[in-house]
Amino acid sequence: MVLIPDSNTFFLDPFTDVQTLNIICNIKDPITLEPYIRDSRFIAQKAEKYLRSTGIADVAYFGPEAEFYILDEIRFDQSPNSGYYYIDSVEGFWNTGRQENPNLGYKPRYKKGYFPVPPMDSYQDLRTEMVLTLEGIGIETEVQHHEVGTAGQAEIDIKYDSLVKMGNKIMMYKYVIKNLARKRGKTVTFMPKPIFMDNGSGMHTHQSLWKNDKNLFFKAGAYGDISDVGLYYIGGLIKHTPSVLAFAAPTTNSYRRLVPRDLRRR
Repeated sequence: MVLIPDSNTFFLDPFTDVQTLNIICNIKDPITLEPYIRDSRFIAQKAEKYLRSTGIADVAYFGPEAEFYILDEIRFDQSPNSGYYYIDSVEGFWNTGRQENPNLGYKPRYKKGYFPVPPMDSYQDLRTEMVLTLEGIGIETEVQHHEVGTAGQAEIDIKYDSLVKMGNKIMMYKYVIKNLARKRGKTVTFMPKPIFMDNGSGMHTHQSLWKNDKNLFFKAGAYGDISDVGLYYIGGLIKHTPSVLAFAAPTTNSYRRLVPRDLRRR
């Protein structure tokens, strides 16, 4: 494969000791130099081009709400005679009785971690640092807060943008979040279901179609102020859910959130 840098995606790496420039690339076939058809970025570019060709809208905006867990330790192994994984967090409710010299309490209960204030929320400053670092590389953020799960579940939302640009930003977002956590002695996972019996992590994504700077999903006076275009869009997502899942939930871990008869699942 041949990587062709996109000059609109340069940013200075905020974590390297030696000044380093990061850039996102398009992938091309090394023989034909045509765009590689399995490149997800190329698929997004084709989708934007197709949308404009229909005349329905000029642009589709996407605003993700990415969730993740901030953990203190992850261990795992697979050997000829055993296999295990182990994760831990100072915020984990299972650590209420752990000898921490001293254990100061303030462990969010299972499914009770939504919007506590410090000291129950021990990651306020870390998330703020993540936000400021994102802003420093050009990613506008809207909100950060503790999420529902115990063990440091968090959410940082970034402002909506077009499909390809948002794809770029999510890659940069994950890079910043993971590296900053590691710099502070933590580890971050975006895994959909890292902790059994507590909330999984998702990425709710706000979507809208615009034409001539007008939101096509809005119609004053309609039911919920939603236009017919908005209703058709929702219907299309429902109809094509099996195909969407190939992109939105591509791993088996995505479906571990669906635990039969567990009324506490999310």
